[in-house]
Amino acid sequence: MEPLQQQMNKRRPMAEINVVPYIDVMLVLLIIFMVTAPMLVQSVPVNLPDVDSTPTEIDPEDTTLMITVSADGLYYVERGEDDPQPMSLTAVTDYAGTLLKAEAGTRFMIRGDEAVPYGRVVLLMGNLQGAGITNVGLVTEAPDPEARP
Repeated sequence: MEPLQQQMNKRRPMAEINVVPYIDVMLVLLIIFMVTAPMLVQSVPVNLPDVDSTPTEIDPEDTTLMITVSADGLYYVERGEDDPQPMSLTAVTDYAGTLLKAEAGTRFMIRGDEAVPYGRVVLLMGNLQGAGITNVGLVTEAPDPEARP
């Protein structure tokens, strides 16, 4: 009768819940949402500064690429050169994409002349986004306090 009693003790129902599979499922779902959430945005993300905003501090240790759109619609890449040369939109996009691959933490800043059509700046931002660049900022000047009405 003793072996029968030992067999009964071994088949006792387990009162514990194993939560490890649930944690695995939750982590997989979290990764899926983290990957798909940025893909839901269909526009170019831009944070335009307010009139009385504080200037952005640029750390000299950070890599920053300044792209200028002149009044005549030409693109210039300013990167420590004395006299930047005009470039085509494709050349600017290729250069920026290559720089991003070489230095992943690069910040991209766009200076657009106020006389340039807004579409030229948006076209540049769209091409940069198409090249995988998401860290793009717009450079403005602070308004002259004496010029306010």
